[in-house]
Amino acid sequence: MLYWLYEHFKDSDSLMSKLTHVFQYQTFRGVAACLIAFGLSLLLGSRIIRKLISMKVGQPIRTAEEVNKLFELHGAKAGTPTMGGILIIGTLLAACLLCCRLENLVLWVTIYVTLGLGALGFVDDYLKVSEKNSKGVSARGKLVVQWTVGLTAGFALYHLPGHEGFFSHLQLPFFKNFELNMGWFTVPFIAVVIVGCSNAVNLTDGLDGLASGCTVSVGLAYAIFCYLCGNSVAADYLNIRYNGIVGELAPVALGLVGAAIGFLWFNAHPARVFMGDTGSMAIGGCISMLAIASKQEIVLVIVGGVFVMEALSVMMQVAWFKVSRKIYGAPRRLFRMTPIHHHFELMGWKETQVIARFWIMSLICALLGLATLKLR
Repeated sequence: MLYWLYEHFKDSDSLMSKLTHVFQYQTFRGVAACLIAFGLSLLLGSRIIRKLISMKVGQPIRTAEEVNKLFELHGAKAGTPTMGGILIIGTLLAACLLCCRLENLVLWVTIYVTLGLGALGFVDDYLKVSEKNSKGVSARGKLVVQWTVGLTAGFALYHLPGHEGFFSHLQLPFFKNFELNMGWFTVPFIAVVIVGCSNAVNLTDGLDGLASGCTVSVGLAYAIFCYLCGNSVAADYLNIRYNGIVGELAPVALGLVGAAIGFLWFNAHPARVFMGDTGSMAIGGCISMLAIASKQEIVLVIVGGVFVMEALSVMMQVAWFKVSRKIYGAPRRLFRMTPIHHHFELMGWKETQVIARFWIMSLICALLGLATLKLR
């Protein structure tokens, strides 16, 4: 919308031409997207929370029989409204529609992945609150939908008109001018990134403000990556692949940052609302698309280090359960509980300490990811 105003008035000598001149710049529209998403969150947040409370969509917490200690830590949160991710999705979508160039096909693939996974999370949250348990959509059902979204997005990007070769080349950090042509494997690779990232963010969403706070640092890092990828001079200097359409995702990344900060206003400890799978899966889908579009998929392991750590802790715990059962005859634990933020809670860290320290780690990981631009 803003860029359309610039296009409409750019050839005139009117006052509107001077006022809308700045709308051509991705940096200006990116800042605008961040402020719009944040402002809408503050404006609509309390209303949405009241609506969720009236609908009685409270978060089901694990029972004391499942894990007594964790229930003691978080039992008071039972009944806090969930599905607050609709606030993140709604404000992000509004910011994208207002601040991005709508003819950009990569933008629409990003919106498709974000909304598709957000819809899956919404169904999962709804089943949890309606049936008053923590099961929701089955693990197999989630994977089927996630892989469907991921594969269709991968197919669309691989065959994107005029950009067929861009997404099939994988750039490796720390190696100058070294690329791997993935060919047809591009489609499943993109799906793996989308599925993995959405699940990792979903696992991180377990404490007040943890996932939304980490999203801010990751979103800021990928706003920079997308802008540099869409700037021919910067891309050439930093030895990264240039594609002008990717620069238009910088406003998306900053819109995500604004939406996350706005949601954090209500999600900070003690949380008035949880994002639920509705928000965490949508965020994971959006972040994965930013990484794919900017050709920084491998660097996502560094930038999203906290998300990766959370996912790995679960995988390691499950694997050790199976191995130790065979070795010792009974399953044993690597961590007191996973995802790993619960492990630190059970070690005696206060919830606010875990959150703040994980935010710090996320910021450091984002800076390290950006530093790879000069280590090529």
